Parts: sequence; C-alpha cells; structure tokens
Amino acid sequence: MSSLALVIGNKATSSWSLRPWIAMVHAGIPFREIQIRLRRSDTKAQIANWTASGKIPVLLDGGERIWESYAILEHLADRFPDRGLWPADPAARAHARSISCEMHGGFAALRRDLAMDVLHDLRGQRWSDEAQADIDRISAIWREARGRFGASGPFLFGRFSNADAMYAPVVTRFATYGVSLGVVERSYVDSVLAHPAMQRWIDEAKAEPPMGT
Repeated sequence: MSSLALVIGNKATSSWSLRPWIAMVHAGIPFREIQIRLRRSDTKAQIANWTASGKIPVLLDGGERIWESYAILEHLADRFPDRGLWPADPAARAHARSISCEMHGGFAALRRDLAMDVLHDLRGQRWSDEAQADIDRISAIWREARGRFGASGPFLFGRFSNADAMYAPVVTRFATYGVSLGVVERSYVDSVLAHPAMQRWIDEAKAEPPMGT
C-alpha cells in the first residue's frame, strides 16, 4: 500500500482538491484517497482531524502533513523528480512556477463569480467586470505559455505539468459557464478536459452523493 494519502473534498466543487489529485493521477503516483464531505455539520471537525489549517487538500506522506495545493505540488515534484511535474528547461520551469503562484494567490473575483461546478451547465449566467478582468488575464497567461513553451504538446508547456494542474479548475469553470475564448485558449480547455485524469475526476463527481449529504 502506498505511504501517500490525499485528503480532499467533494469532486463536484472542490477546486483546490483537484489540483494535487490530477497531478498525482497523471504522473502515476500511487496514493490513498480520503474524502471529506463538504457543507455538512461535521465537515469542520472532520477536516480538523487532518490539519490545523482548517482547509483541504492535505497530503499525508509518512509522518509529514503538507497542506496548500501549491505546496503539495512542489513536494510531489521533489519526491518524484522522475515524473516531470515541472518543465525540464529552467526558463520554462521558472515561468511555470510564476504563473502557478499567480493562480494560487489571485483571481478572487473569478473564484467568487464562477464557482467550480463540474456537474451543471451554467451558461448564460453573468459575472462582474472584475471577474472578466481575471478571465482576460488568465487567457493572456495561457496564450503566452503556449506560444513560448508549448510547441511540444497540447498543454501550457507542451507536456502536462503542475502548471496545468493549477489551472485545471479554471478550465472546468470556463466550460461550465460557457466563457468566450480565443482559438488558443479553447484548444487548451479542450485538451485538459480530454485528459484521462480529468475525465475520471468528472465521472467520479457524478457518482457522488448530493452536496451536504
């Protein structure tokens, strides 16, 4: 049995959980999944069993507990250096880390107005000018990464990497809300949605009990 365990929330809506999960599944890193049902009376107490931060995901690695999605991805890249979780080229790797950190710490309006929901079609809903500014910035990030570093494959840096894991929840948001995108961004969204790990995440979300139960 693997020494790694990943504590996550509901697959339908837990954007932060998707990030390390999709990276680990893509990279073939074996782990045990521990799911905590969100929006229940005991959710807070269940999370407290695993982390004092009060948030998930959490990676359990032997006696270590690593929280925050970006920190988990960095830990996985250190732990499994042969899995290519960051681009090999130093310039590409630095750029990938920069845009991943920007995703981790920013885009509050997008998170507020276009909440992750992989189960429903929410096209036609409106969002704020601030959220549209976030969409425009993310679109520019994707175009630059694809243009500078993405020639070898369909993802931001050619091969799937931690940067794609960080933006995977945004991909689902753009699909759920029918966000208008350019050719480069639309092709990227389609590539991430077609990734077998993403397909598995969505299929398992569909099989979950309703939220709050």
